[in-house]
Amino acid sequence: MPTYAALRNAVLSVTEGGTVERLTDRDVECLAAHPDHPDRVFVGTFESGLQRSTDAAGSFRRVGESIDSDAVTAVAVLPEDPEEVWVGTEPSAVYRSTDGGATFDRVEGLLDVPSRSEWSFPPRPETHHVRWLAVDPHDPDRVYVAVEAGALVVTPDRGATWLDRPEGSRRDNHSLATHADAPGRVYSAAGDGYAESTDYGESWAHPQSGLDHRYVWSVAVDPGDPDTVLVSAASGAGDAHGHGGPDRAESYVYRRRGDSWTRVGGDGLQTGEGVLRAVLAPGSADGEVSALTNHGLFRTSDAGDSWARVDLRWPARYERQSARGLVVTD
Repeated sequence: MPTYAALRNAVLSVTEGGTVERLTDRDVECLAAHPDHPDRVFVGTFESGLQRSTDAAGSFRRVGESIDSDAVTAVAVLPEDPEEVWVGTEPSAVYRSTDGGATFDRVEGLLDVPSRSEWSFPPRPETHHVRWLAVDPHDPDRVYVAVEAGALVVTPDRGATWLDRPEGSRRDNHSLATHADAPGRVYSAAGDGYAESTDYGESWAHPQSGLDHRYVWSVAVDPGDPDTVLVSAASGAGDAHGHGGPDRAESYVYRRRGDSWTRVGGDGLQTGEGVLRAVLAPGSADGEVSALTNHGLFRTSDAGDSWARVDLRWPARYERQSARGLVVTD
């Protein structure tokens, strides 16, 4: 089954039989797929809306005519039901499909929360967007919405009501994670630091010891251990995204076991200077996590103790593109 890897101007479907490259003419923002339907993948683009493939990225077509924006910035598939798909856009809005992405309805109420007037994305301060969506695997009515920048917003009932900025939540959440074996646990990688909840996002703590770089971009949790967490991080947005060019980037990957964070990587996973912030994704087996950067696709089977680069064609133009999404379906 494929691994889907998204770069700024490419979506890759990686299998043992080779790599398929698609959407090289699009500005890719995000992607999602479900392991029970590995041939169906959703890709959010900034100018061409939501793209869907049903043949493992062999071909794509636009879906979601009722989505009012061409900029789709977040997409998630319900863990318990691959036919339910959630989409976030710029300007911030949320949509839901119950037929595998064929049709969508807008989920109302998001823009009515008190913090709405404070939302603003620094590079385009006149607007904001939904950066990440996560549907809780233990409570599928509960959806976590990360607005960049301004708030974490939680609905416990599929959008009937909203909890704005839960106690301790970050303001600049970039990605969120949950765990199949840990009811109530939610993990957040944010520009204003890492955060973690044990009560379904109602309140948040900030374990930071050893995390020397606090601009956190991506988070993945060991499938076999909800207490083993990996994040990608940098000193700030400039280092993370390579403002001025990828050569000016500097980012790292950290792991937390217990009370403290430590850096991981080394020979198998390049980090540091010239590396744009990684996008991380869990696999299906204990210890399996993948990392996508501008230098390639990497995998660990021991939660970051050792890494191996996936052998695939990596043209020079990829080295200047940031990672946008990663899904491992096997």
